[in-house]
Amino acid sequence: MAIRFDAGEVITAMVTPFDAKREIDFNKVEELTDYLVKHGSDTLLVAGTTGEGPTLTHEEEFELLSTIKRANEFRAKVIMNAGSNSTETAVKSAKWAEKEEVDGILSVVPYYNKPSQEGMIAHFSAIAEATSLPIIIYNIPGRTGVNMKPETVAKLANKYDNIAGIKQSFGDMDAVTELKMLCPDDFSIYSGDDSLTLPMLSLGVRGVVSVASHLFGVEMKSMIRNFKTGDVKAALNMHRKLYPAFKKLFMAPNPVPVKAALAHTGICSDYVRRPLVELTPDEKEELFAVIDRYKID
Repeated sequence: MAIRFDAGEVITAMVTPFDAKREIDFNKVEELTDYLVKHGSDTLLVAGTTGEGPTLTHEEEFELLSTIKRANEFRAKVIMNAGSNSTETAVKSAKWAEKEEVDGILSVVPYYNKPSQEGMIAHFSAIAEATSLPIIIYNIPGRTGVNMKPETVAKLANKYDNIAGIKQSFGDMDAVTELKMLCPDDFSIYSGDDSLTLPMLSLGVRGVVSVASHLFGVEMKSMIRNFKTGDVKAALNMHRKLYPAFKKLFMAPNPVPVKAALAHTGICSDYVRRPLVELTPDEKEELFAVIDRYKID
C-alpha cells in the first residue's frame, strides 16, 4: 500500500553532540550521522527535543542541518523540527525547512498555551497551507499540556494531503485504534515511545520515532520487521530484551541519559545545554549497569 510519506520504520530523533564548551561538535555530528545511517535508521529527525532544539539558534540549526545532509549523502531521509506554540513561528520554520530541501517536517501540538481542538486545526491548517513538505504531527500531552484527539487529526489528514502522519507519544491504545479507523489508509502513525512500539505495531502503526535507536537501531529494525513478517515471538523476545534499556534511557529528562550512554560507548560526549544537566556519577552507574548488558558495535 502506498503511503503519503515514506519515512521508513525507524526514525531516529537525533541528539546534537556538544563539546566541553557546549558548542556543537560538528565532527561528532558527522560521525553520529554516519553511525545512525549504518545502524538501522531510515530517517533522521534534526533539532527536535532530543536534539535540544529549543536551545539552538537559527544559525546553529542551519549549520547542523547542512552538516547532517552532507554526512548523510542521501542514504536516509532527513526531517526537520518545525514546531512552535506560535503559529506564525511554526509557519516560518516550515517555509525555511522547505527552502533547505529537507524531506519533511515534524511539528508539535502547540505547548503551554493549550489551544482547543479548533485551535489545533487552525494551527496545523496554516502550516499545511504554507508548505508542500510532508508534515508529521507530534502529539505529546505530557509536554504540551493538551491532547490532540483522533477526530481532530482525522479532520486535518482528510483535508490536507501533506499532513502525512503523527508521532503519538501517548500510551492510549484506544486512541491509536481510533486514529487507524478515522484517518486515511495512507496516513502513517508512529510510536513516540520506544517501549510502546511493539504494542502499537499490533494496532497497525508504521514504526517508531526512537531515542533508543541511537544504541539499538539494528535491534529496533529487527523487532519491527519480525513483527510485520509474522514472527511475533522473535519480536516479543527483542522487546523484552530491550525493555530495561528503554526505561533507563528516560530515567532523567531526555536526552540526558541517551547522551550519557553514547559517551559511555564512545560515540559522542554527554554534554547538554542548560537548563539540562548531565547525570550524576550514581545515575551513570545505574544506567551503565543496564547498557553494558548489550554489545554496541
